[in-house]
Amino acid sequence: MYTDGIKYVAQKAGAYWLIDEITFQQYHPRIKNEEFQVWTLKVDLERSTAVVTCDDGNGRILFTKPIGYTDFPLKEIKIYVVDNVILLPSEY
Repeated sequence: MYTDGIKYVAQKAGAYWLIDEITFQQYHPRIKNEEFQVWTLKVDLERSTAVVTCDDGNGRILFTKPIGYTDFPLKEIKIYVVDNVILLPSEY
């Protein structure tokens, strides 16, 4: 499940792929039991590449993946996953 805020970001930025990435990784052994997750997408706007990272909210990195191409318009976005709901930090 995801909130209206996440839906808005996905629609405006063409980033349903980011929701998919977060959802797919919920089965990852280091992630699946974390009730609170902080996902960060850091974009290199000049190269159109990015890195997506998940941590436990205390800075312990659980997952990192390079993204070979993205047209995501922001330099960085943070997204939370709390009890299997994907949301923006402002919606927490």
